[in-house]
Amino acid sequence: MKTAEFSLAPETLMITELLGKSKEELREFCVALGEPAFRGTQIYHALYAERKFDVRQITNLPAALRERLAREAHVSLPEVKQKFASADGSVRYLFGLPGTEEKLARPASVEAVFMPSEGRQTICISTQAGCAVDCHFCLTAKLGLIRNLTAGEILAQVLLPLEEHQGQLAPQTNIVLMGQGEPLLNFEPVMAAVRIILDPAGLGISPKHVTLSTSGIVPGIERLAQEKVRPKLAISLNASNDEQRDALMPINKKYPLAALINACKEYPLRTWEHLTFEYVVLGGLNDAAEDARRVVRLLAPLKSVKVNLIPWNPGELPYRESSPERIEEFRQILVERGVPAFVRYSRGRDVMAACGQLALLQIDGARLSVVSPQ
Repeated sequence: MKTAEFSLAPETLMITELLGKSKEELREFCVALGEPAFRGTQIYHALYAERKFDVRQITNLPAALRERLAREAHVSLPEVKQKFASADGSVRYLFGLPGTEEKLARPASVEAVFMPSEGRQTICISTQAGCAVDCHFCLTAKLGLIRNLTAGEILAQVLLPLEEHQGQLAPQTNIVLMGQGEPLLNFEPVMAAVRIILDPAGLGISPKHVTLSTSGIVPGIERLAQEKVRPKLAISLNASNDEQRDALMPINKKYPLAALINACKEYPLRTWEHLTFEYVVLGGLNDAAEDARRVVRLLAPLKSVKVNLIPWNPGELPYRESSPERIEEFRQILVERGVPAFVRYSRGRDVMAACGQLALLQIDGARLSVVSPQ
């Protein structure tokens, strides 16, 4: 973790972490310092809209306040342990995170992926280090859950790539919470980060361009539905019946398809919104024509949906890729029966940055090695 170099306060002084704090929290912090509340608004804007990570750079603050903040606060940024550049222009970041004072928040490593394309860039970020859900086709599952990430650690995965690529940024930024971890099992820090991402005075990214992906945590979906400010929702389906999904995604035994689809039926969609279902296509396992027909029947009760078919990205797991012809047949069955479906080929496969490949792998020439979670 890289921390801006500030003067050290006495050991008894409480040092406040600024990154991850909301506007109201920063306003309250400034009031507690004896400063006007609007100073907190200025800090908020500098952190998230201007990406200033050293309080000494916030020149609209009085010099005396900057000096005090240098003693009593800090902005902690992850250490970029390694970067992996893909032939397609994507960059996989391997971040090192320290421990925090929060319970079980021990040191960890985590990944994010920056993916530039025509007119936009997409940043795939992690919400946990590792994952406890144990989807059997996903390399991240082999890590297990190391720990939850804080709101600041989640935001840093967006802020650092944006700052690094600032000279080449396209007008539109998409954020997908589809990296390591299950976002709805780290709900409060995830939503604290998402509110800042969506806030026009923060990162200012539209809800239309921020997507949270879940394995199907039904209570989390119900809780998300109550949020006034929220991202789009994507659900990892990956199977056409309970027996198949139980085998691929053990979480289905706790929240089977009937409960999941019912939660989706009750989910309040905005006028411009649809539910996205992600379907990782596994050769000879879930890619038959009958699977496609079952998916159509499964999604029939829902009003506005689309399906993203994701060809499986290879890893050291006992699965194989489906052929392009088989995937196209599957897609056509869905489309012909009124379910919009698209094939989404993942970016960054050559540097293990694609969907399901994030497993703390370092690349040295032709060799791959696992990074210690710390």
